Amino acid sequence: MREFENPDHWDTAAQHYERTAHPFTARFAEAALARVPLTPKSRVLDVAAGTGALALAAARTDAQILATDFSPGMVARIAAANLPNVEAQVMDGQALTLPDASFDAVFSIFGVIMFPDWRKGLAEMARVTRPGGYGVIASWQSRGAATFLLLGDIRRKLFPDRPGITMPEAVGAMSDPADLASLLVAAGYRDPQVDRVTHDYDLEVALLDDPDSLFGMSPDWTELNAADKAAVIAEVRQMAGDRPILPIPSTALIGVARR
Repeated sequence: MREFENPDHWDTAAQHYERTAHPFTARFAEAALARVPLTPKSRVLDVAAGTGALALAAARTDAQILATDFSPGMVARIAAANLPNVEAQVMDGQALTLPDASFDAVFSIFGVIMFPDWRKGLAEMARVTRPGGYGVIASWQSRGAATFLLLGDIRRKLFPDRPGITMPEAVGAMSDPADLASLLVAAGYRDPQVDRVTHDYDLEVALLDDPDSLFGMSPDWTELNAADKAAVIAEVRQMAGDRPILPIPSTALIGVARR
């Protein structure tokens, strides 16, 4: 089992993820929400919800939201928001314990792309979407995003003979708009529309004083020795120059389809 497939990993990372990744992924969640009409009568499912970037944003529509994740730690962060129209449950997105055709819109924002059986995850999303409802997937392009993207680029520059991390299989499979559209159809959806959406990840240069907290979720960082880490930090500082914030443009694909 790879680390990102283990719920214990995400339980441990939940607080750090909420502080660092959530504000960034929330920008893509907002872009996904803007593509689907929701009303207070809508029933919405967020699959592999993480700390709830999509679920908490969707709650503003007064729709009824169910957020699911296999990590109890992540689910606890969502439940702590204590919103009356948001329910959070521990659940495996590859085998949703939910009735067929029970939701008006089903989202997975950078969630299903992490599943070992991501095709099953897509099929489960389609199964629980009502006829005429919406399925929405967000996936990174093949080199990832944010600090993962930055570290990969720096590693290729500083250590060109060393292999970097292997992205989850689904990231590669969904990194082209036509491929993502085809996969949505294969899962049981129709009329897919896929858009590229880019936002900057704003890396605070001051956080380089504690690089393990900044980069520690990436194997591209943890496998480096002390000298290599120092070289990486020096490269990031050089890239930033005098700026307090280093923007890292990161592109996602957002696919929307009907059931």
